[in-house]
Amino acid sequence: MIQLPLTPPGQTPLRVMTIAGSDSGGGAGIQADLRTFAMLGVHGLVAVTAVTVQNSMGVKGFHEIPLDVITGQIEAVASDIGVQAAKTGMLASSAIIGAVADTWRRQGMADTVPLVVDPVCASMHGDPLLHPSALDSLKSQLFPLATVVTPNLDEVRLLTGIDVVDSDTQRAAAHALHALGPKWALVKGGHLRASSQSPDLLFDGTDFFEFDTARIDTGHDHGAGDTLAAAIASALANGSTVPDAVAFGKRWVTECLRAAYPLGHGHGPVSALFRLNG
Repeated sequence: MIQLPLTPPGQTPLRVMTIAGSDSGGGAGIQADLRTFAMLGVHGLVAVTAVTVQNSMGVKGFHEIPLDVITGQIEAVASDIGVQAAKTGMLASSAIIGAVADTWRRQGMADTVPLVVDPVCASMHGDPLLHPSALDSLKSQLFPLATVVTPNLDEVRLLTGIDVVDSDTQRAAAHALHALGPKWALVKGGHLRASSQSPDLLFDGTDFFEFDTARIDTGHDHGAGDTLAAAIASALANGSTVPDAVAFGKRWVTECLRAAYPLGHGHGPVSALFRLNG
């Protein structure tokens, strides 16, 4: 069983925050994050950035939450409950990115709380979830605060201009992402068709760490990126090093892919519920 240490009943568990959008279909976004947090025994905190109108077929639209409400959510829980790690997902706009970054610094968490940045730019169906003008804000304002960034290959191309097609371009992309300011850059290889495996590459500016697993043959992979980032953040909250946290997250999302189920008429979600079976 893949797991992190569980807090004894009655004792306060570690707290991990998701700063992300809501998925009305329940497959990705904060819903996927909270499922992983719960299954890994951490208490999930939430700052909702946007409400999407979506189902298994795609995103029909989204509404951005007012900036003062987004920042207020972060401030409220940070000042009272405390945060041991956090992850970001859908941030939607340059204004939201700037507000989150400013609040993170103002609360004194930039140097004390591990932050996993999942640079969500579009849904798995290709529906935009980030205004094009916000890419620069993502790179200039949020990446320098990140402990690790976790883009998929489409997001890598948008962020760096590099089309990852093999191990050499994957390494070039890791260099380019790290140069944008995060402590660590993870280039996910789940969509790298040049490999029969699912090769992820982690880079800290000096050393590379490779994580390879067999590719899971499923059409139901909605929420995989959110789930991976949530698992990494949960491991970091438990004190894991970044390489160990990424290795854990990789194993976790692989099992969630094995347990994925159909939902609606389109792509079903990966499932953290596998842990309930044993």
